[in-house]
Amino acid sequence: MVDFFEIDRLLEDLAGIYSTQCAVSWLKVNKNKKPTKSEFRILVTDFMKDFENSLLKFPDTDDGTYFKNYSRDLLEKQIQFVLDGKNKEVEKRYRYYAEYN
Repeated sequence: MVDFFEIDRLLEDLAGIYSTQCAVSWLKVNKNKKPTKSEFRILVTDFMKDFENSLLKFPDTDDGTYFKNYSRDLLEKQIQFVLDGKNKEVEKRYRYYAEYN
């Protein structure tokens, strides 16, 4: 089995590093100072789903297809993790934004 350490780390950190920042910026641009937790989580996962576009760059070879499927499965797990309120970074960022705006 091929080791995809890099993509594992990226997808584990995607919500906390990239998607929450985009979600907060989107909320600010739209002047939404008090989103619900559910609204925030869904917005974060919408930005996470944009990662799918990156996967399109990989070839449709056997190895490329395996990699894309592996990455999509991991992405879906991380999205569900966020929607279930189990991603500490997303929850922390929500509290900070909701409390200080």
